[in-house]
Amino acid sequence: MRLVLLVAALGLAACVEKERVPTGAEDFATYCAACHGAGGKGDGPAAAGLDRKPADLTRIAARSGGAFPGTRVMAKIWGYTGGRNGASPMPQFGPLLQGELVPYDGGDGIATPTPVRLVQIAEYLKTLQE
Repeated sequence: MRLVLLVAALGLAACVEKERVPTGAEDFATYCAACHGAGGKGDGPAAAGLDRKPADLTRIAARSGGAFPGTRVMAKIWGYTGGRNGASPMPQFGPLLQGELVPYDGGDGIATPTPVRLVQIAEYLKTLQE
């Protein structure tokens, strides 16, 4: 009887899987590529319909003296940096801001609890730097 209960419990546990968290590349494709383009150059299919051309995300580090400003990038995605008069054309991305928190040092020397998907997308953006 115990064996049957154990097998049943293991079978049930296998059915209850932890939800898979998308990768930074997957979230970029879902949330960013329409405006910023698949390669992050600011040439996505939706860019033509915007008042201002989306930023070239491959030049973030170059525009910041060669260092990738992870904390600033994540603040922009989060929506903390609203641009002039708080009017940023970039929307906020709720799903990237929810879920598990991980300690992350975005380059400022401070490990801050940060949503894992936000960290992953910032780390993905690092890979696009030219």
